[in-house]
Amino acid sequence: MEIIALKSEMKKVSDGLKIRGKSIGLVPTMGYLHEGHVSLIRQSKKDCDVIILSIFVNPAQFGPNEDFNKYPRDFKRDSGIAAEEGVDYIFAPEAEEMYSKNHLSYVEVEKLNRIMCGKFRPVHFKGVCTVILKLFNIVSPNKAFFGKKDFQQLVIIKKMIKDLDLPVSIIECETVREPDGLALSSRNRYLTKEERENATILYETILFAESRIKSGEKNLSEIKKDCREILKSNKFVSKIDYFDIRDPEDLGEIKKLSRCTGKFLIASAIYIGSTRLIDNKVILL
Repeated sequence: MEIIALKSEMKKVSDGLKIRGKSIGLVPTMGYLHEGHVSLIRQSKKDCDVIILSIFVNPAQFGPNEDFNKYPRDFKRDSGIAAEEGVDYIFAPEAEEMYSKNHLSYVEVEKLNRIMCGKFRPVHFKGVCTVILKLFNIVSPNKAFFGKKDFQQLVIIKKMIKDLDLPVSIIECETVREPDGLALSSRNRYLTKEERENATILYETILFAESRIKSGEKNLSEIKKDCREILKSNKFVSKIDYFDIRDPEDLGEIKKLSRCTGKFLIASAIYIGSTRLIDNKVILL
């Protein structure tokens, strides 16, 4: 496994691989790897000849007073996991390498970046799209692997690829969960023991909404209201950003069952203490 820090070197390696006819799989991460990331690496290994794992805590996707400085970092641990899983290259640039002092160019997917998480983190998806496009241009992957836990991010990146005619295929991988249902996230380490025990309320409430819909409940507003009440009743839930029912294809809000073509996305973002958690589930009727 080789570790690369410079864009020019990564491009040179990628170009050489392409000349040799190798297919490249990119797994973009911010590091502090967990089993969710490992599942992406393993899928990439199945689908591509060469695996490139990027590790970069992207400052452009963090707003003021967010957790950029305290975001968990452990490169030695991450590189060990990557080596065990058969990663061929780690691309781990510094912020100064990715963004020059006079960097002025950003990418935005309008409308989709202002709803759900984007409503509460207004610069987030601009930063995500910009760094992902930069990674695509640097690495030139045939396929890129993303988890469904960040579902809004996944939809936005797919839209960017379609609108900008980017020659990369997106591979969607299932959310990996703890045995009690909590979706794996690097931010879970912020939780205290009691907060961790109560963090399952998020997925449990999503499952409650699913059961109400599948049981024939037609009033989606009432379901969302009840779900918010369930979340509020847990003393460890300090804030609810949103609890939405949307179309998983275009993230359009579903207010009536007729708006849906047979699929629903139930998605929510809440704070357990000071830690922001997101989760979702796509359900079929």
